[in-house]
Order: sequence, then C-alpha cells, then structure tokens
Amino acid sequence: MRLDRLLATRTALSRTRLKALVLDGAVTVGARTIRDPGHRVNAGDAIAVDVPPPEPADPLGENIPLKVVFEDDAMIVIDKPAGLVVHPAAGHPTGTLVNALIAHCGESLSGIGGVKRPGIVHRLDKDTTGLLVVAKTDPAHQALAAQFADHGRTGMLKRGYLAFVWGAPDRPKGTIEAPIARHPKSRDKMAVRAGGRLAITHWQVLERFGKTSGKPVASLIECRLATGRTHQIRVHLAHIGHPLLGDATYGTGFKTKAGQLPPAAREALSGLGRQALHAYLLAVQHPISGELLEFRSELPVDLARLHRSMDRD
Repeated sequence: MRLDRLLATRTALSRTRLKALVLDGAVTVGARTIRDPGHRVNAGDAIAVDVPPPEPADPLGENIPLKVVFEDDAMIVIDKPAGLVVHPAAGHPTGTLVNALIAHCGESLSGIGGVKRPGIVHRLDKDTTGLLVVAKTDPAHQALAAQFADHGRTGMLKRGYLAFVWGAPDRPKGTIEAPIARHPKSRDKMAVRAGGRLAITHWQVLERFGKTSGKPVASLIECRLATGRTHQIRVHLAHIGHPLLGDATYGTGFKTKAGQLPPAAREALSGLGRQALHAYLLAVQHPISGELLEFRSELPVDLARLHRSMDRD
C-alpha cells in the first residue's frame, strides 16, 4: 500500500497534511526518512510520523532589533542581517522579520499579504543580507507590489546585489536568461528547468581575485534582477559555473577550491557560514508621492572581511 494512504487510515490527519509531512522529511519507515508519498510499505514496517506542534494563527510582535534605513507613514526600508527569515513559515514560526515589524510598527502594517506576511512585498533568503522594503498601508502595498511585478521594465525599480563567486566569467558582463522551477528531486532547492518560470539576471564583473593556472580563483559580481524567482541569483550563477562562495545548497562541488584562496580569505570564508550575497541597492518610486528613492547598503562585516582578505588579480 502507498505510504500516504496507509497513514490516512491510521491517523486523524488529512491526506494533504500527511503528504506535506512526508515531503518535509517528517516520516520514517524503519530507520530511513521517506520523502515519497507513494512509497510502498510492507507488512511489519515500523512507521513514525513527527508532527510539529501547531503554529499560532497570527504572528506576534517580538523585540528583535532592526536596522531601519528609511521609514514614513507608507513604507519602511530595512537593512536585513544574515540569519533573519522574512516571514513565518514551516520551521520558522517565530523570530522572523514579520515578528520584528509587528513590534516596531504596531498595527500600521498592510494586511494585503495575509496574516503571516503583512506588508511583505518581496523577500530575501534567510542568509542573504541587505535592503528590503515593506508596505505599511494597503495603498502603499498595492503600489509597491505593482513595481515589483513590473521588475523595472517600465518604472524606476532597481535591485542590485553583490555576489562573491568561484572563478570568473570570461566576459566582463552578460545576461542569464534561463527558466527556473522547483528541483525535481530536492523540494528545498530550485533548478534551471525547461518549462520553468522566466528568469533573467544581468551581471557584471567588478573584481577578480587571485589566479591559479592563469584563471581567477574567485570574483566579485554585481547582479541586477529583471525577474524575481526564488534563489534566482544563486541558481543562475551556479548554472553558468560560478556558484556563490559559501553556498551550501548550490555550490557544494566547489568546497575544495577554498584551498586556492590566501589564508586570510580561507579563514574569512570558513567563518562566513552562508552564501556570499548582499542586496546593496534598492531604488523604488515612493508609493504615495511618486518620488524616486534610492538606498545603498555597505557590505556587512563578514563580507567586508572576506573582500579585504582576497588577493587582487
């Protein structure tokens, strides 16, 4: 019998909930974690289901420090640190940017994003640092969301990222246009796949670091987004053979290259514990006044240390 069907007959949980638990790795058969709801089970198999405690219906305000770059009655711009999840989700019911914003803004956040994503117009990965704008009213949310949906094609929106990558492209700049979809075997990853959603990243090499066999060991690249897919920069740069330093999800095959870095850079990379990606530029049209607002963020301490420790080409 299929695993999900058997569990549905032995528990009070719905098939949909059980399928989600299986896909999240919360079900074991014997000593093995099974992520396939259609896995065939046999008589005598020992099956365990780890059901997480229920999450609160509404996120609560939490006293989490925020670095506020700009704030008025319509919007707030945050310089997000590494390790801060943007909104509550499976595995992160509390301790998120939303929890911090509820405490900071009170009831002034836009409700369009729903109870778990109030005011959220766009996101940054948990371990990506940098600039992020949040709406404080529903009209502001609608105006900002329209800008992000347009991706700057006809408006003033700009999003710029600094990425430290392995190696260096053989051209000074270029564009990656490759569709992105959920990875076929790993639910927490994305991948370039035929039939995926359109994804476009413009890139430019800013610096090259060191040389081994005549080729740069690493480089600093600026990326500008023309679309906004999950993990887009990380997936695209890995796709062209230049994954981010420190990226445990998309750059695992490049760990041995750390030995080619100078000692100080190896130490900085070892202490990084995250992908080397920073959202340094954000330009938006103010949702009420229409004024162009442009914000820049310096490299955070960990990436600045990595940058200083690199041998320049």
